[in-house]
Amino acid sequence: MEIEQTVMALAALAQPTRLQAFRTLVKHEPEGLAAGDLARALEVPQNTLSAHLSILSRAGLVSSERHSRSIVYRADLAKFQKVALYLLQDCCGGRPEVCALLIESLQPCCPPTRKQRSRA
Repeated sequence: MEIEQTVMALAALAQPTRLQAFRTLVKHEPEGLAAGDLARALEVPQNTLSAHLSILSRAGLVSSERHSRSIVYRADLAKFQKVALYLLQDCCGGRPEVCALLIESLQPCCPPTRKQRSRA
């Protein structure tokens, strides 16, 4: 990942409404959320939210898809992962003990459930 892309993504998230919008879209993965529903959830005028979503889209953090008369937005978790990994790469300068607490805190709060194999 390039430094310019990382800076653009971080700048897009460095505004309260955009950060809140992104976090809300993450909670609605993988289905996404219609723009109007997102505006209501955030209690933000639709035209204001549209400008924020445009910035997040240009940064590559959200994508949109038209469904009939509405536009559904989704968080691009792969792009967010790239941004986070770019920031964390070599964070400890070859000394893993420096980052131990950080790495431990990155453990998922709700790990995926394993599917049980059916016995035939």
